[in-house]
Amino acid sequence: MDFELTKSQKEIQKAARDFAKGEFDKTLALELDRKHEFPEKIWRKAADLGFIGIHFPEEYSGQGLGVLENILVAEEFCSRDSTIGSALILAGFASECILRFGSDALKEKYLPAVAEGEMLSAGAFTEPDHGSDITFMNTTAEKDGDEWVINGSKIFITNGETAGFFCVLCQTDPESKPTYRGISLILVEAHRKGVSATDVGEKMGIHMMSTAEVNFKDVRVPASNLIGKEGKGFYHVLEFFDESRILVAAQALGTAQGAFDRALAYVKQREQFGKKIAQFQVTQHKLADMATKIELSRLITYKAAWNFDKGRIDPKLTSMAKMYAARTAVEVADEAIQLLGGYGYMAEYEVERFYRDAKITEIYEGTKEIQKNTIASALIGKLK
Repeated sequence: MDFELTKSQKEIQKAARDFAKGEFDKTLALELDRKHEFPEKIWRKAADLGFIGIHFPEEYSGQGLGVLENILVAEEFCSRDSTIGSALILAGFASECILRFGSDALKEKYLPAVAEGEMLSAGAFTEPDHGSDITFMNTTAEKDGDEWVINGSKIFITNGETAGFFCVLCQTDPESKPTYRGISLILVEAHRKGVSATDVGEKMGIHMMSTAEVNFKDVRVPASNLIGKEGKGFYHVLEFFDESRILVAAQALGTAQGAFDRALAYVKQREQFGKKIAQFQVTQHKLADMATKIELSRLITYKAAWNFDKGRIDPKLTSMAKMYAARTAVEVADEAIQLLGGYGYMAEYEVERFYRDAKITEIYEGTKEIQKNTIASALIGKLK
């Protein structure tokens, strides 16, 4: 068992760290967060350098690397700035559905556009009336000749207003029993007639990413836009979640590390009662707890990524990684604010923004309760 990253992985890690250090300007981050603007220029630079779609094959403008290399980039980006980092690592969200299950034609058309920074992508899974339950969809897709006709609504869609295309879960066979066997995954271009997106409103964090309600009214797309097999969309998305939850775990890990780094730097220079705050045992114990949680999160997140790259699907492990890393991000960011005191509550010191960005990792890609259900199901198995 070797816990050491390879030379190539260390180089990728350093390159991502150097890029973030050079491009993630603090003043710009505060401005973009306040204005709720996507960091477009930084995103395009990141794409030019190969950080976006690093896990895509080279023929689709990727670097032919794995999920582990992708999350190393995510961790470095989010530790430097939780908001810019999150926006960049999720710029190609759900494009993996095409990568893993799409036809060659769909891969050739859309994956290079994502990797080269020409187009954002989105996964349209969650519905207003169903939340975490994706076993039945109100959004329907009916065959009409050589086209699908799609009707329905999706909510809380990351990149919803800015994506070039959506990977949409649709009920294609409402008579199937159980219902999830009649769900398919279909690519819908954002420019199609009948597609509309509306911002969901002010939200707690991740201000640089669009979060929208997306509506489909008699939207026609070619039958060839089907991703994977008809009636297998539910299973395709579950497998995608096993990959995307590792990415969210890395987002949480980087956010926790970034909040910790700022808190550590602060307590080493701030004096109270004639001593550095770092000299007080209560502070030292807080730091010890924070660092331990971060290291445990890193170990399980890296293991989940390594396991996926070995071709093994393990929902229990990916759910554990996502659940634990997300909880760590929230707890560490909260403790970082406490260590900074009143300054921690101020935007200038950044940890309040890291705290706001941390919480979403416990919600999207399945809430922590959903993760516990997945873990428990794997542990208990089928009961007779």
